[in-house]
Amino acid sequence: MRVDIVIPNFNGSHLIEKNLPSVLTAIDEYQGKVIIIDDGSEISDKQNLRKIVKEQNEGKIILQEHVHNKGFSSAVNTGVRLSNADFVVLLNSDVVPRSDFLKDPLRRLGRDENLFAVGCMDESIEDDKKVYRGRGIARWSKGMLHHARGEVNSEDTFWVSGGSSVFRRSLYLKLDGMDEIYNPFYWEDIDLSYRAQKSGYTIIFDSKSIVTHYHEKGAIKTNFTSSQITTTAYRNQFIFIWKNITTLRLMLSHIFYLPINILLALKGGDTNMINGLFLAMALLPAIIDKRKKQRELYKISDLEVIKNIS
Repeated sequence: MRVDIVIPNFNGSHLIEKNLPSVLTAIDEYQGKVIIIDDGSEISDKQNLRKIVKEQNEGKIILQEHVHNKGFSSAVNTGVRLSNADFVVLLNSDVVPRSDFLKDPLRRLGRDENLFAVGCMDESIEDDKKVYRGRGIARWSKGMLHHARGEVNSEDTFWVSGGSSVFRRSLYLKLDGMDEIYNPFYWEDIDLSYRAQKSGYTIIFDSKSIVTHYHEKGAIKTNFTSSQITTTAYRNQFIFIWKNITTLRLMLSHIFYLPINILLALKGGDTNMINGLFLAMALLPAIIDKRKKQRELYKISDLEVIKNIS
């Protein structure tokens, strides 16, 4: 059983320098590689990352560089395509895995060929508090799909996080991986998990697979403003619905509530929502094209997927 770990980097070489020894320890017994994708970082960060890899490398690290910043989906897709392992682990640069975090996910993936991915337990450090993340829930309300953190007392989950999860590489590639339409970030892991479930595969959350995640120090909050982050999240929420929802009742609900939601946003001064909507509309031709191609694999309805984890 071969396993590789993919780590995207965007101006976060200092995090990789700190966390790489723990990653190498975790992958050691599986004879895999750590694949680092630099996603167009500043030249000083690129140089520092090259230095770190040179000092640490004993044939266990592959460093691939994007000339320009493309976004999270593009970075991890590059890493997965460079791998030739049976399973690939996606880890953010601000994640520190426990040495045995792969043991249980790989055991479960090894005995169930229909299992698409396993999400890890995130001990998330946020404002000096520890919040347990990794299991997601979702609900359909007023024409929109809303997702949230779920309690970590069950293995069912609406999605597995792109920041700490283990994927069956063959199925990841079959579904074309993370959809790069969501670049630079957000909703891409929810989208892939959703498409996998609609295609008849399963995903689970594994509370025995533990990593520590320092969210406040990651690339998104370091390199983007609060307004940019919120606008992107809104844009990608619309993209997700327009691209993936095929149940007529849900789409009619979305269309009915859309003008109401726009009026509420205007009344409340939520310019980020309005900007996100227009940015999504600009991508409609690409969204429609992807919708046609991806639905060919679907075997399960939206209602079944959403109802299962609500």
